[in-house]
Amino acid sequence: MIGIVVSGHINFATGVESAVKAIAGEQEQMEFVDFVESMSTDELEQALRAAAKRVDSGEGVLFLTDIPGGSPANRALTILMDTEKVELIGGANLPMIANAAFERDDTTVKELVVTLLEIGS
Repeated sequence: MIGIVVSGHINFATGVESAVKAIAGEQEQMEFVDFVESMSTDELEQALRAAAKRVDSGEGVLFLTDIPGGSPANRALTILMDTEKVELIGGANLPMIANAAFERDDTTVKELVVTLLEIGS
């Protein structure tokens, strides 16, 4: 199963977490990382790396972030650059994130990205 890490500014990730649980139920290999005001971008990257490690079963990790070019997306991109089987969608919305929970079995992380971009547009 592809691991998923959702991240965004302030309480974006934990807000989406409650919606995903209501739609898709409790999810394994899915973590939610808020980028709160008290965190530095280095602390955010450390939290994202730790979350990615926890959700990765070897089939890849997909980062879903709130704003393309924002700190969560930029730090996830840094991880993508030095880690195999990692992908990123910046500007993810609730339909994309909820469907990621349903669509991540029996696919590759690259195929999942294509599917979610179709759903979210």
